[in-house]
Amino acid sequence: MTITTLGIDLAKSVFQLHGVDADGAVILQKKLRRGAVLDFLGKLGPCLIGMEACATSHYWAREIAALGHDVRLIPPAYVKPYVKRQKNDAADAEAICEAVTRPNMYYPAGDCKAICREGASCR
Repeated sequence: MTITTLGIDLAKSVFQLHGVDADGAVILQKKLRRGAVLDFLGKLGPCLIGMEACATSHYWAREIAALGHDVRLIPPAYVKPYVKRQKNDAADAEAICEAVTRPNMYYPAGDCKAICREGASCR
């Protein structure tokens, strides 16, 4: 039971994580404080991580990609159709996890690994 895909809903102080395995079975639903996110992801094996593109998402993408994960940023408008119930952080993290696995998903930020190599500030 290894996490292959992880959706992260970024927030001001508490991040919501939703992880699934290769079969799509839910393995992880967790809330983490901002300071504990990189420690937790550092202990996790390399996986696909999706986040909504927002003001701080490029910073988090660079930090998480440095840990060896494949990070993809998705516009919030493309995540919204995957929200199954009321709008909250857990539902958003689940929707991000679902959206990042879609083969036709549009990633406007490009390859986050290229952003990390360039050291761009993305402002």
